[in-house]
Amino acid sequence: MAEIMEWIRSNENLLHQLGTLSLILLLVTVVVLPITVAKLPEDYFEREKREPASSKRKHPLLWGIISLLKNLLGLFMILAGVVMLVLPGQGTIAILVGVAMTNFPGKYKLQRRIASQAAVLKTLNKIREIAGEPPFQMSAEAQKDPSQ
Repeated sequence: MAEIMEWIRSNENLLHQLGTLSLILLLVTVVVLPITVAKLPEDYFEREKREPASSKRKHPLLWGIISLLKNLLGLFMILAGVVMLVLPGQGTIAILVGVAMTNFPGKYKLQRRIASQAAVLKTLNKIREIAGEPPFQMSAEAQKDPSQ
């Protein structure tokens, strides 16, 4: 017991930082995730392919800056989600939102695979219900076979 107390005293700064990070991640989970999930269209996971945003064609420089910021925030959400797998928070949902915010090949397939998990889809749809939005449409095949 004395060894544990000594370790706590010698790592007090680290424990304060982890506590602060946990609080920040909890706030992100409670505020940002529900807003993001509620704003997605109900057929988001049904589409075979996503079309590029029209603003990308009209304003390429502005789109590039926004895309960079969005990708950085997405990476933060993915990292936060990974941390939330061991700290309080909705880790899988945070990872899904982070993946949604980033751009990389195969992203949409990965999103559909994560969202097709029964527990994840149930949580997403509960968030949408609370926000007054219709549930996500997910084909029966996607729910049975998460590799699609």
